[in-house]
Amino acid sequence: MKSLITLLILFTSTYVFAARLKDIANVRGVRTNQLVGYGLVVGLNGTGDSAAEFTSRSMKRMLDKVGMKIGDGEVTSKNVAAVIITASLPPFARAGNPIDLTINSIGDASSLRGGTLVQTPLRAADQQIYVVGQGPVLVGYSQAGVHETVARIPGGGIIERDMGSEFAGRKMFRLTLHNPDFTTAARVARRINIDLSGKFATAKDASTIDLVTPPSYEGKGVELLAMIESLQVNPDKHAKVVVNERTGTVVVGEGVRVTRVAISHGNLTVKVGGKDKGPGDSVLVIDNAANVGDLVKAMNRLGVSPKDLITILQSIKAAGALHGEIEIL
Repeated sequence: MKSLITLLILFTSTYVFAARLKDIANVRGVRTNQLVGYGLVVGLNGTGDSAAEFTSRSMKRMLDKVGMKIGDGEVTSKNVAAVIITASLPPFARAGNPIDLTINSIGDASSLRGGTLVQTPLRAADQQIYVVGQGPVLVGYSQAGVHETVARIPGGGIIERDMGSEFAGRKMFRLTLHNPDFTTAARVARRINIDLSGKFATAKDASTIDLVTPPSYEGKGVELLAMIESLQVNPDKHAKVVVNERTGTVVVGEGVRVTRVAISHGNLTVKVGGKDKGPGDSVLVIDNAANVGDLVKAMNRLGVSPKDLITILQSIKAAGALHGEIEIL
C-alpha cells in the first residue's frame, strides 16, 4: 500500500523573508525566572495523602504557625495533600501583580479537585522569596486523560519583589540571537549601524551583538531598544531536511541541494544527474540541478514509504551528495 508523504518546502530561493529583530533575538537580561515552592492543599474530600510522613510534618508546622501546638503523630488527614508549586516570573514583573501557579501532588493523593492551597512562598534559584501563592485550585474537566493530581491557580500568586531592570541610563546592551549564526549576526550589526548612521553595533560571535548607546539616545534606552527591535533583518538558515517518519512529513529548508549520485534501494534505483531512464518504473532519474524537494516529490509519486524515504535520504547524505543536515523526529 502506498504511503502519503507530506512535503513542505520552506524559504524557497525565489523569495526573501525578513523578520523583526525582536522575533529572532532578545536583550541580555530580559528573561523569565523560574520559581518553586512547597506547600499544602487542604479541603480535599478524602482524596489527599494517606500516610506520608512529610505531609504530617508539614501539617504540624502549619498548625504551629497559627498557634495550635500539636504533638508528633497526632496529625493525620486524608483531606490534605503535599504539593510542589511552580511559576514563571516574567521580566519587569512588579510587586502586587498576579501570576498563574501550577500545583503538582508529590504524595499519593488521588485528586486535588476541590482543594485550596494554603499560603506558600515561592523562591527563585537565589533562594529569595519573589511570590506568595494561595487560593482554590482548578483541575480540568473530569475525563479520560486528565491528571487530577496536577492543577492550576490562575492569578493565584502575588509578586512581592520587583524584577525590573534599569534600561534608561545604560551605556551598552547585548543582543542574543535565538538561533546562533555568523551570517545573521553580521547582518543584524550591519542593519543597526545603517539605521543609527554610525558603528555602534558589533557582532562578537555567532549569537552575540553588542550595542553601544549612541549619544543621541543617552538616557533613552527604552526608546533605543524600541527602535532596534522593530528593524527588519533577513536571518540566514542552515540547509536542513526534517523528516517525521511517524506522520510522513518532510520539511525541506532553503538551499538543500542534491548533486550527481545513484542509489539502489530494494527494487528502486535513484539517479541524480543521469539520463538513463531504465526499465519500467523502478528507476527514478532527477536532473543534476535538483533539490531535495524535487527528489521527495518524485519518490512520493512512486509510493515510497516514509521509512524508505529516510533510508534513501540518509544514504545520499552519506555519499556526500546531499548538501545539508538531516534531522529525524
